[in-house]
Amino acid sequence: MSGIFTKSMARNIFYGGTVFFFLLFLALTFDSHKEFPKRDNSQNLTPQVIAGKKIWETRNCIGCHTLLGEGAYFAPELGNVYPRRGPDFIKGWMQAQPTGAPGRRQMPQFHLTDEELDNIVAFLKYTSEINTANWPPNIEG
Repeated sequence: MSGIFTKSMARNIFYGGTVFFFLLFLALTFDSHKEFPKRDNSQNLTPQVIAGKKIWETRNCIGCHTLLGEGAYFAPELGNVYPRRGPDFIKGWMQAQPTGAPGRRQMPQFHLTDEELDNIVAFLKYTSEINTANWPPNIEG
């Protein structure tokens, strides 16, 4: 190769790289959209799950917790709390808040009804069944 790098060589490298990476982007986007139906959990979406998601949103749970890696990191990840703890623990924990333990972060008491607790548990069960490719990597979130 000659020791001279011309403008046309630079332009060809730029355009070639742009086309290559654009095609790579399209291929990865196509592959992702092909995988979505295999990985989502939409067949288990029920009115109770939808009501639980509404509670999740209106109580701003994501302001403290993460869910499938999204949200704040003030409190634990809840994407796998259902298989780790179970429905009775989740309900009991939410009803017992705040615990008053010194030196610990305290979750607020939302005064949820039994139906609302069942809905939030259904939502957490639904999210735990989504194929997340083993996310979070730590079982405790």
